[in-house]
Amino acid sequence: MLDISRKSLPPNHPDFATFYNNIGLVHDNMGEYLQALSYYERALENSKDSLPENHPNLVNFYNNIGLVYFNMGNFSKALPYYQNALEICKKSLPENHPSLATSYNNIGMVYLKTGHYSEALSYYEKDLEISSENLPPNHLDLGPTYNSLGHAYFHMGQYLKALSYYEQAFEICENALPSNHPILAKGYNNIGNVYSSMGEYSKALSYFVKALEIRENNLPRNLPDLATSYNNIGLVYNRMDDYSKALLYHEKAVECAQRSLPEDHPELKMYKNNAEAIKNC
Repeated sequence: MLDISRKSLPPNHPDFATFYNNIGLVHDNMGEYLQALSYYERALENSKDSLPENHPNLVNFYNNIGLVYFNMGNFSKALPYYQNALEICKKSLPENHPSLATSYNNIGMVYLKTGHYSEALSYYEKDLEISSENLPPNHLDLGPTYNSLGHAYFHMGQYLKALSYYEQAFEICENALPSNHPILAKGYNNIGNVYSSMGEYSKALSYFVKALEIRENNLPRNLPDLATSYNNIGLVYNRMDDYSKALLYHEKAVECAQRSLPEDHPELKMYKNNAEAIKNC
């Protein structure tokens, strides 16, 4: 289809942006981030040639490129693409449009990953304000927003506030999804993190195990999520002074991450450091 279009359409025809973006999505879903990035960049450049600079159709291309950089752990490169998307949304869409909520959440994720928790919280609150205007209170799409707020409060050490938001998110998802849905695994994982940080290790372990069971039984397996579960269980066993079990799970985390993440990804480095720390105990 792309070859046929190249022969019959001018090089800046908007259809090319769609073709390039769709090919990028395929590579993105396969975890082939560099290939995805190449096609997303072509889609953006094509669209810049054929659309006004603040056209809302550009938002998707900026967000896709930002997400690839985010998934690669290159947060400083992700941020300007997310910011460009937000600026276009502000100029071209109503102030309560759902695309603005998405942009605020995306920027919040970058600030969260880079340790700027108060900034992340500010963007997540803007996301919640818009999303609450557009959705009923038990709508599934509010789950990620509550989770995001939970993440910000968690990293700020406000564990009870984090737990409240995580539980709101989990209740929404539990009522709308099958019991083995991967999103529920994220919910169990989030609540487990709070209990672990509060020193309630038995409670934490029970939530982490529930998350792991879902992730191990869902096919195809999401290796980065599995790595997260293994790492979290390893951390709990470490805090419970059960070092042999801790090492077992940390090594599983490293194995999964090596099969699914770039060698310089910060999470892979963290898993390796956790495993080495146990070996030196």
